[in-house]
Amino acid sequence: MNATTHAIALHDIRKAFGATVAVDGASFAIDRGSVHALLGENGAGKSTVVKLLSGLMLPDSGKITIDGAEARLDSARAAHRHGIQTAFQEMTLARDLTVLENILLSHAPVNALGLVEWGKAKARVAAHFDALGLTDIDLRDEIRDLDLAVKQKIEIARALYRDPKILLLDEPTSSLSGRDVDWLGEIIARERDRGVTVVFISHRLHEVRAFCDHMTVLRNGQHIATARVSEVPDAEVIKMIVGRSIGQAFPPKPAEKRAHGNVVLSARDVTAGRARNITFDLHAGEILGIAGLQGMGQLSLFLSCFGMAEIEKGHIEVDGHPVVMTTPADAISAAIGISMMPEDRKTEALFLKLSGKHNASIPVISRFSRMGLIDGKKETEAVSEVFRRVEVDERALWTRAGAFSGGNQQKIALAKWLLAESRALLLYDPTRGIDVGTKHEIYQLMRSFAEAGGAVLFYSTEIPELVHLADRVLVLYQGAIVDQVEDDRLDEETIVQATLGGHAPSIAGQAA
Repeated sequence: MNATTHAIALHDIRKAFGATVAVDGASFAIDRGSVHALLGENGAGKSTVVKLLSGLMLPDSGKITIDGAEARLDSARAAHRHGIQTAFQEMTLARDLTVLENILLSHAPVNALGLVEWGKAKARVAAHFDALGLTDIDLRDEIRDLDLAVKQKIEIARALYRDPKILLLDEPTSSLSGRDVDWLGEIIARERDRGVTVVFISHRLHEVRAFCDHMTVLRNGQHIATARVSEVPDAEVIKMIVGRSIGQAFPPKPAEKRAHGNVVLSARDVTAGRARNITFDLHAGEILGIAGLQGMGQLSLFLSCFGMAEIEKGHIEVDGHPVVMTTPADAISAAIGISMMPEDRKTEALFLKLSGKHNASIPVISRFSRMGLIDGKKETEAVSEVFRRVEVDERALWTRAGAFSGGNQQKIALAKWLLAESRALLLYDPTRGIDVGTKHEIYQLMRSFAEAGGAVLFYSTEIPELVHLADRVLVLYQGAIVDQVEDDRLDEETIVQATLGGHAPSIAGQAA
């Protein structure tokens, strides 16, 4: 490795957590002023590398060099001194503080008395947000009240506010869609033009090709390859990532259009939150896609179907009969049988300190209880069977959910609803931030669930997923359904144009 051209170089880095080796003798380098992708399955070592470079942990052995000189990154402040800033996927924003206060943490201008100069600080941050095109974000808003996509943009804006020489973007587009992804692409190009080195962690290959110059693939903590992005075809990249060919990325749809079963779930003129006058039918055996740019009412729609959002007008029907759901417990009940996988698995789908078994069994724990006592053997047998179906390691039965990779956490969350024997699954961006191999497994599970007579309402920020998995797609714009895309019209361009109100498709809608 030629140290004179490298912003970062890892030399035989090893990092283990007990018996688990997260990074196993990895060596690779990243050129100055380049946009470098870091690819790999969940658990391949990417997040550990990001934490090592961010100063959140030290390697057990090996060394890291910055601009050719060995660096000891033993704290976040040490990383900052080397010009390293990170925007994390699992965001580090303080939810009870305002946007302004989060941006200024440890970087607020102070006077001679050590007091924050709030007027000057607000002006600086407002100018920064204006330069980034984030004029629609109110600096007075508390983080807790904002959508996930808005939080992700603030996380990115905070890292940029600190004027990095090296910018680490850990799955920055996992909660972004449409024009937000284009916005990030423009930011990355601008930073590269300024000479900033950008490390881009993503599972979306079309974004890697659009934004990045080089890529490094990790597998099982080991360095597999580093190459120019333009030199390696997608099939070869996927093979390097998962260690095998996975054939088709998506399971094939039936050769002939199938007649779906009875209507399981319906919305009738539903107005809730940002959703306006929504009407649809979801049939047994059907995967019904929902498309829309961030904030177009899709989240309100899903929450209203799961008893988590107040319905202002209209109603929900199950099996053709109106139902009232005031809590998720109502939706999960045997009489209704609706379950939902939310967008943020760590805060909404799982109890990270509980075992995978307990996470899976909680919604239906009464099934394993008698006279206030839980039949542990019966519970373990049932959960073990569903974990085998979703291909989660047996140790999830006794290991806390937080110890697993994002992909395995998502499969535990899905196993929970398979155990509940739900009739309808509401899947809200279920492949967010997971690797191509795990995505493939979730696609197969979705298709199997539908073919067995289950009903799936499916929202995704990745348009190709909707095209290849859904039987038809409803497009939301400004809270209302503006198009139903099916049959010969079911393609990426048609969906993207509908989400944009007829504009040309963007990079976010291109094929992976």
